[in-house]
Amino acid sequence: MSATVREALEDIGGQLGRDLSAASARPVGGGCINAAWRVSCGQGDVFLKTNEPGSLPMFEAEAEGLGELKMAGGIRVPEVLGCGASGPIAWLALEYLETGRPGGESERQLGAGLARQHACLGRKFGWHRDNTIGSTPQPNPASDSWPEFFSRHRLGFQLDLARDQGWPASMIDAGRRLQQTVSEFFADGEPEPALLHGDLWGGNWAVGKDGTPFIFDPAVYYGHREADVAMTRLFGGFGPDFYAAYEERWPASPGAPVRTGLYNLYHVLNHLNLFGAAYLARAEEMIGSLLSEVGP
Repeated sequence: MSATVREALEDIGGQLGRDLSAASARPVGGGCINAAWRVSCGQGDVFLKTNEPGSLPMFEAEAEGLGELKMAGGIRVPEVLGCGASGPIAWLALEYLETGRPGGESERQLGAGLARQHACLGRKFGWHRDNTIGSTPQPNPASDSWPEFFSRHRLGFQLDLARDQGWPASMIDAGRRLQQTVSEFFADGEPEPALLHGDLWGGNWAVGKDGTPFIFDPAVYYGHREADVAMTRLFGGFGPDFYAAYEERWPASPGAPVRTGLYNLYHVLNHLNLFGAAYLARAEEMIGSLLSEVGP
């Protein structure tokens, strides 16, 4: 633990009303954006994320997103204990949940829970505040049109970042052409604005010791429920029991397979902008494939 975090722990504990000891803090791996710690205390272990002070709005949005998911009552989320700034660090404190081994029953619970979450509807697409996807800003202005929202504030925003980072103009131009066709992917009608986790890959869910699944690290907004399901297919980590349980409530529509590529392009572009050229060929291939679906 850095001296900076060690010195901040006493202040964080004071704000939380808990006795947080640097001696009991252990690093938790798995993340690439924030540092994470398990800190033991008499009132229960704390999961603590830390980063530079400018990260406080990111932590505040994450805390509010977890609260939104908790109110929906679909899937368990860690309890938010607090977030703030202490000296030269920003922090987010959550309850620490011990993890168990996932299995078919936990996957069924996860699928059924996500289906319940997606039944929680908003009045518009977007959210009342912006947040982040990873460390990338994610704009969430209110919109009445899902194709317009996704075209401008998901694909368009990532393409702007890609242009600014100097990725090939040929990819950017193809992406702009795709932007103009987004409405054609919704010939079967506009979706309802469902509450989304927003970053639902296999690393953002786990199973508690009692077998109950829980989700974390959200990038919450209201959008097409297929966008969450699409991301579960991007990197794996979800089995057939999950999809079977989900589709009992929300059977897949005929246009879903093609839209899966459209929604996952957003995440691949974000990975390109965050992590570099390893994602370039995949982004180019996905754009080309999607353009072929709507003709020349």
